[in-house]
Amino acid sequence: MKRRTIHLLFAAASFALAVPAAWQAVRMVQAERINRAIAQADASAAPSDFAEARFAQALALSGAGRYEAALAAHKALLQGEHGPLRHAVLYNLGNLHLREALKNGTKHASDALPLVELAKQSFRDALRDDPADWDARYNLERALGIAPEVDEQLGEDNAPPVERERVLTTAPAMRSDLP
Repeated sequence: MKRRTIHLLFAAASFALAVPAAWQAVRMVQAERINRAIAQADASAAPSDFAEARFAQALALSGAGRYEAALAAHKALLQGEHGPLRHAVLYNLGNLHLREALKNGTKHASDALPLVELAKQSFRDALRDDPADWDARYNLERALGIAPEVDEQLGEDNAPPVERERVLTTAPAMRSDLP
């Protein structure tokens, strides 16, 4: 009886450890397939089935200086991505716009003001996904330094604010005697 109990416990422990090992093996095979797709994802390759490979392709297009193709690849990724890769896509999209705006130098950044505005919006979206991302925060500050935000209320009216009417109460006064 004791031997049978020990064998049953050993079988249960083996099964309990075999399930996570099999799950990790499946994940490892999938990771190898993704890595192969990423290795094949260069600037001229056809889009892959994996979002990670399409992301690598968008980065390769951006690194090659092909702004329009990289923009299209990033936008396609944003349409179908709602997971952890979305934050990285938004951040890289902001970087792509900012690099394109600064291509001719900071003195000509005013000519590329729409690109700076798009970069600021992408960095803000990335910060909405992850407020602790200091890289996106720094790049947003840099974009704000190039094209600062204009407060709309300052330009409309410089009149002093209207004072509110004071209302007197008709409630009976409280006694302020101390005990």
